[in-house]
Amino acid sequence: MEIQKTNEMNTLLIFYGDLLTEKQRVYIELYYAEDFSLGEIAEHFDVSRQAVYDNIRRTEKSLLKYENHLHLARDYYARGAVGEKMASYVAKKYPNDTQLADYMKQFIAIDNRDEANEEF
Repeated sequence: MEIQKTNEMNTLLIFYGDLLTEKQRVYIELYYAEDFSLGEIAEHFDVSRQAVYDNIRRTEKSLLKYENHLHLARDYYARGAVGEKMASYVAKKYPNDTQLADYMKQFIAIDNRDEANEEF
């Protein structure tokens, strides 16, 4: 299995996993996140290997469709890159401005749900 595709599917699962059916989510998580083979998943759920394969392929298409329409993953990484550049710039140009540094921390924390929930 391609590492790049595995990483992409795991990322899309983070953003869109809640939009999948329970069965779709379980199959694709086992396949990509847990590295189960199609045969292992089929045996566990007492279905054919082909049924698992078809379900995973349909789910991959759904995840890619969601990303193509909503761009949540792409925008998340773009915001992170811009946020890092902004933080670096602020630290260099305005090292004594604690208020601006605090705003930068809040801005960067927006996409980090755990930190964002604690601060807001």
